[in-house]
Amino acid sequence: MSRPHAEYFDRAQAYAKRVVGGAETCGKYERLACKRFLKDLERQNTRGFPYVIDVRLGGRACQFQELLCHIKGEWAKPVYADGMVTYAKIRLEDWQIFVEFQLFGWVHVDTRLRRFRRSYEEIARKNAKSTRAAGRGLYLAFADDEPGAEVYSAATTGEQAKAVFETARQMTLRDSEFRARFGADPAKHDITCAATASTFKIMNAEASTQDGLNVHGGIVDEVHAHKKRDLWDVIESADGSRSQPLISAITTAGKDTGGIGYELRGYTVKVLENTHTDDTWFGVIYTIDEKDDWKDPAIWRKANPNLGISVKRDKLEAACAKALATPSARGNFLTKHLNVWTNAGVAWMDMEAWNACADPNLREADFADCEAFTGMDLAEKHDFAAKVKVIERGGIWHVFTRIYYNEVAAAETRIAQLSGWIAEGHVQVNPGNQTDFDCIAADLLRDRDTHNLREAAYDPALAGYFARTLLEKSLPMVEITQRSSFYTQPLLQVEALVKSGRLKHDGNPLMTWMMSNLVVLTSKFNELKSPTKEREENKIDSPMAMLMAFGRALAGTTTETSFWETP
Repeated sequence: MSRPHAEYFDRAQAYAKRVVGGAETCGKYERLACKRFLKDLERQNTRGFPYVIDVRLGGRACQFQELLCHIKGEWAKPVYADGMVTYAKIRLEDWQIFVEFQLFGWVHVDTRLRRFRRSYEEIARKNAKSTRAAGRGLYLAFADDEPGAEVYSAATTGEQAKAVFETARQMTLRDSEFRARFGADPAKHDITCAATASTFKIMNAEASTQDGLNVHGGIVDEVHAHKKRDLWDVIESADGSRSQPLISAITTAGKDTGGIGYELRGYTVKVLENTHTDDTWFGVIYTIDEKDDWKDPAIWRKANPNLGISVKRDKLEAACAKALATPSARGNFLTKHLNVWTNAGVAWMDMEAWNACADPNLREADFADCEAFTGMDLAEKHDFAAKVKVIERGGIWHVFTRIYYNEVAAAETRIAQLSGWIAEGHVQVNPGNQTDFDCIAADLLRDRDTHNLREAAYDPALAGYFARTLLEKSLPMVEITQRSSFYTQPLLQVEALVKSGRLKHDGNPLMTWMMSNLVVLTSKFNELKSPTKEREENKIDSPMAMLMAFGRALAGTTTETSFWETP
């Protein structure tokens, strides 16, 4: 029996109040999403916020999903009665209603068109992600009053794209009432309705370059696995003629923080934290918090809102036990079951702490005549070159990053966010296919003239002639042998500075991405530490330059009390 539309609204609101009030175990971003909802309810149809809740539309979308059948798991078993075969209908949980009701219930006060045009939802495995995404896709295609609707289930591979689509197809195959009501004809590669010329199709990365798309809805699955941004960009840019399109990214956490998935996550975090305003963007992230003990079952619900329903507690306990016994399984448990982004599972830097140290208002000119140390990690053609300057003042260490790249390498890069970072001025790009060492030399000379530049440390592998030239110009060049005996102390001390809040950096996002790539290997024999990366595409040039600068700054102190100690 269908629920009244108002009941869905009441459940969404009650859930949000439980989360914000602390009655529901939840993570930071789930709480922020609920706070946003409650705040928006208070300010609807006010100046600067021309949106209102349409209870009928939001409730109708939720009601539609609850008319669909389960196709997997214990609820999908057929029931035989009076010669008929029936299947259990989906029943949305409160947290699911919270998402679906908002996506379809918020409308513009004048046009009555949908508020949200894009959504990003991140959640651990087995939380019925594909089931809900399939239901949303079917609604957009056949029940959204959009003639000629084109809806796509999209992923990097055809098999991944089929995960949502095939769920939707099986739903329609099992429900003759649905097929009769909406005229949907489920074929192997599409579900179509001839009467409205609407269709729900599969799209993979290879097919995403096709012309003529007119997207009303898109379900982009597992964006954490997208190495390139092409698929998302094609779908997002193909909705221009639609009045209220909805493109949804739905994913579990991953390891590639340079991909489009992490970019969408970062944008969502900014919206949730209210550092960026986008009233057309919906986002919610279910994950554990920074200081949570991943072994504690009490916090597992933060990443698994369907815990005890589709997520079985005994299965999580078994996976946790394996992670405890087998260190190599720990990263998989954190990523897949607790929805934690990891870079090979063991990133050196606490990225939450690093991000907390960002200060975009830092200006090098404010540190004129201060003692400075510079580190450089240089490259000629296919890699980044980086110069990082560190300056201590008042017990705080300030980090300034300068990154260089050539235009040919930039055009060929697989780093999804790089074009945006270049446009924002975080990367210095020179013409041609080689690094402009003259530009780096000019910046070093400017450092010498602006500050008391004590030393400029460099890796000699690609900088021999460059260093000799600058020595002739009276720059204090210092060659750094790339050994763990040099890097151990700066690794330990920089980590301590970040955690204590005694390091401030200029917030360069490419530096932050590279920092998330840095993995540290520790020798079993002498505890010496070596900074490295696990994949070639995981660049770490600017953190290496920073460690060289700090290594020389550490070696250069002559005071009896170490400058790392809290004053």
